[in-house]
Amino acid sequence: MDSQAWLWFWVGAAVFLSVAEIFTAGFFMLPFGIGAAAAAVMAFFEAGEIPQLLVFLAISAVSLWVLRRYVRIGDKEQHPVGSNRYVGQRARVVETIDPSAGVGRVRMETETWRAATDGARIEEGTEVRVTDVRGTRLVVEPID
Repeated sequence: MDSQAWLWFWVGAAVFLSVAEIFTAGFFMLPFGIGAAAAAVMAFFEAGEIPQLLVFLAISAVSLWVLRRYVRIGDKEQHPVGSNRYVGQRARVVETIDPSAGVGRVRMETETWRAATDGARIEEGTEVRVTDVRGTRLVVEPID
């Protein structure tokens, strides 16, 4: 192909990949759109196909590496929402929690919840900490 055809190929790829980023999560398509835009610049200056491809791959790899760092930072800063906001909270057992029998009950603030444990039996009156939420049950462990 001539350099004009490569220019339009890279411009089209850059536009397509950048718009496709809107429909994907985690900045996956955008680095390749940036790489295609850099390759389009190379095609504009009439560089050969091999340098264009190498620039596309190198810029895409660097962009992917840089953007993934920002995605990881954003993933770490998740705030508890919904029922997950109860994880780490304290509660008091109001009905003995026996793992073999299924569930017991705990009172947290003004609400009574069904509760389960991954450990041993927890007697009524014991103060517990919520470790997980599974469906409508709080998974608890005794506070030492």
